[in-house]
Amino acid sequence: MYKFKSYQYGIALGICLTVAGCKAPAPEAAPTTSTPVPESFGTTTQTQDANNNTSALVWKDYFKDQNLVDLIDVALKNNQELNITLQEIEIAKNDIRVKKGLLLPTVGVRAGAGVEKVGRYTSQGAGDATTEIKPGVETPDPLGDFTISAYANWEVDIWKKLRNSKKAALNRYLATVEGKNFVITNLIAEVADSYYELLALDTQLDIVKQTIKLQTNALEIVKIQKQAARATELGVKKFEAEVLTSQSLEFGILQQIKETENKINFLLGRYPQEIKRTNSNNFLSLLPAAVSSGIPSQLLANRPDVKQAELELVASKLDVKVARAEFYPSLDISAAFGVQAFKPAYLFTFPESILYSLAGDLAAPLINRNAIKAEFASANARQLQALYNYDRTVLNAYLEVSNQLSKIENLQKGYDLKSKQVDALNTSIDVSNDLFKSARVDYFEVLMTQRDALEAKLELVDTKKEQLNAAVHVYRDLGGGWK
Repeated sequence: MYKFKSYQYGIALGICLTVAGCKAPAPEAAPTTSTPVPESFGTTTQTQDANNNTSALVWKDYFKDQNLVDLIDVALKNNQELNITLQEIEIAKNDIRVKKGLLLPTVGVRAGAGVEKVGRYTSQGAGDATTEIKPGVETPDPLGDFTISAYANWEVDIWKKLRNSKKAALNRYLATVEGKNFVITNLIAEVADSYYELLALDTQLDIVKQTIKLQTNALEIVKIQKQAARATELGVKKFEAEVLTSQSLEFGILQQIKETENKINFLLGRYPQEIKRTNSNNFLSLLPAAVSSGIPSQLLANRPDVKQAELELVASKLDVKVARAEFYPSLDISAAFGVQAFKPAYLFTFPESILYSLAGDLAAPLINRNAIKAEFASANARQLQALYNYDRTVLNAYLEVSNQLSKIENLQKGYDLKSKQVDALNTSIDVSNDLFKSARVDYFEVLMTQRDALEAKLELVDTKKEQLNAAVHVYRDLGGGWK
């Protein structure tokens, strides 16, 4: 009676331990750090209409320069970084196939051959010696073993562990697709930036060449004046130094042009060659593309990096469910069917050679669960990490658009003022030259006027380049270019 009660207590204790062992910790609650996206970008001149968003334009329609369109088209075919990203998509796609395969039974074929010699003075040896395979035929010694069979193993997905793992892989695949789209938007913007930089350098080179001609003419005048005792050697040397400075600047710009061309060729995945581009004479007359920002909430649907972060967040939540399911019992079913005999001649002697098996295995972690606890904690941490990354990506997207819209407004105002400055300095050059010829001003005022005019013209070109680049950047930051 006492033994029976002890047996009952033992069973009860075992059941309690099993239930306790199967208890899974609850996922860590995500902090509510996300704040709603503002309703506007805070600009004064931009019209924010949900039905009018520049990001909806195809990049071939947004960029009007055919030379630039041709360059972008080549880059989208040959760029190495984009091709690397495409292979990452293939890797993620194959991971889905792996996870999908785990949901299905594993079926295989097995063939084997072996031989066994046991001691006569053992239970098996004694039994074999007194056993006849057939009447009058003793068990062979040594005993052969030949097998041909099919087998199957299947983990029954009771707790959706495998299905959630497959969904996580699917979301990561979709995230890589969005990552590819993000690479495309940045690639298009980088090619356009470099193209406009090249046009700006061409224009600056023309300005420097024109300035060198102007300075050379002034140098000839001061040499004549020196011969007429109306100027000194100091004035001549100052003009010579200014010409040499401008010529040095010319070669510096030529080097920048070469480096910018090579940068574009690198983005296009080809070796150095001349970049076909628009005539630099028209650069200052180029107008930035008109931009419509839409509303901030559209960034969540249009920005590839935001959608990528969102999909990574979904995948991380599924990873937590997968890690939590490791605490529960798993059911494995295995089966086998085939033929087995001690001689190949008997393999297909039915039913004596037939073998089959069917087994179910229910197992749950009970003691020393540190490994799965650590993995569960890591999955929770990765989930929080993905949430913070999503919030950061949304915030960054909003700030990038806000900055670019503000930059477009301020650059336009700055360009208008800089244009007036250049016009005033161009007039002052003519005036100073006339006054210098009549000896009413000295060489220093002529030099300073020419220097100020050169700097202002180069700054005007830089401002125009920044205007064009700002239009490119806001198109990228709104999520345009990948469609």
